[in-house]
Order: sequence, then structure tokens, then C-alpha cells
Amino acid sequence: MLNRYRTVRAEGEQEIVIKRSRFIGYAKPVLTEEEAVAYIDEIKRLHRQATHNCSAYVVGERDQFQKASDDGEPSGTAGKPILEVIKNKRLKNVVVVVTRYFGGIMLGAGGLVRAYTDGAVAGIEAADEIDLVLHREVLVEVDYTWYGKLENELHGKGTRIGGTDFTDRVTVRCLPETTEADAFIVWMTDLTGGQASITVGEDSYFVDGE
Repeated sequence: MLNRYRTVRAEGEQEIVIKRSRFIGYAKPVLTEEEAVAYIDEIKRLHRQATHNCSAYVVGERDQFQKASDDGEPSGTAGKPILEVIKNKRLKNVVVVVTRYFGGIMLGAGGLVRAYTDGAVAGIEAADEIDLVLHREVLVEVDYTWYGKLENELHGKGTRIGGTDFTDRVTVRCLPETTEADAFIVWMTDLTGGQASITVGEDSYFVDGE
């Protein structure tokens, strides 16, 4: 798993009008190529009457799944510009569809490239670009006598906290970045004089800065 990557938060939609043609940009986060293809098909069903539903996606840790479709527009004027927007923004695990309803005015090859580029940007902006950072769950269990100090130290360090359970002891669900997890465990052990019970859980992504 990547320690960090840039994607979009959720499905977004935004429409722009260029020389009376409507361009509706859609963007959505996906985890597999199958999800990307399914979303493209969904937008095509939604806009059966549209002139074109052009698309592109980039999926995989190494961007190993990439595809662009002009969907009837002149070759290289729609799918490729959409794909270039995704790649220039360094986004991963994203699918973008730009739907066009022809307005009666020809745009020419250069005009189409600009229009589909703008449509892709609009959809991505509506979907909200974010950075996802991989964090590791570290459960720190201590006696109540340690809880005040532990809470203060975690707050001072700015450690992400996933929750706290109060039973016969206190268990704090800490979520340090995965790259810092080993050092965090050493710090916790030293801080509590070895009296903390520490359990390592799974890795998961969280939005950077939130």
C-alpha cells in the first residue's frame, strides 16, 4: 500500500457551457478498474441522449490501469485530454467522465481538447481533491493513573486518535502514520516505562490534515 496518494473525496458533478454545447464533468474515487468501468457505464445510461460520454481513468498503486475513450469524438480530442488532466494533477484511483450535448457550433480539434480539458477539471473540482495518508492502528492500554499524562503527550504530539475505551483500564486507539508507527511504539513504551500494553492493528487511509 502507498504511504500517501492524491485522489478525490467523493463523486462530483459540474456543468460548463462552451459555444452552446453543454459539457458535464463527473469525477469519482474508485479502487478497481471494474469500479471505473461500471461508473462510466452508469453515466452513459444516465445520459443516453447525450452526443458523447467521453472518459478516462487511472487506477492502481503504480497507475497500472489507465484507459481513455473519445466515444465518437475525433481521435485524441476528448479521452486523452481527460486522462492528461488526471495525470497532471497526479491523481490516483480516479475515473472522470465528460458528457457532451452538442449545441450546434463546431469547436474544431483544438476547441474540443480545451473543452474536454475544462470539463474534466470542473468535475474533479466538484469532487474535491484530497491527499490520503496511510495510518497504522496502535492500541495503547494503560492503568488510569497513566491516562492524564498519556492524553497530554498525545495531544502535544498531534497524534490522530480514533477513540478511547474505558473499562478496568484505558485503551486509546492511536493512529500514527504508518511510516512513523515503529518509532511511535518505542516512544509509547518509554513514556509509560514499559507499563503499557501495546497491540498493533491494521493500516487504513485518512484524509491528510483532517
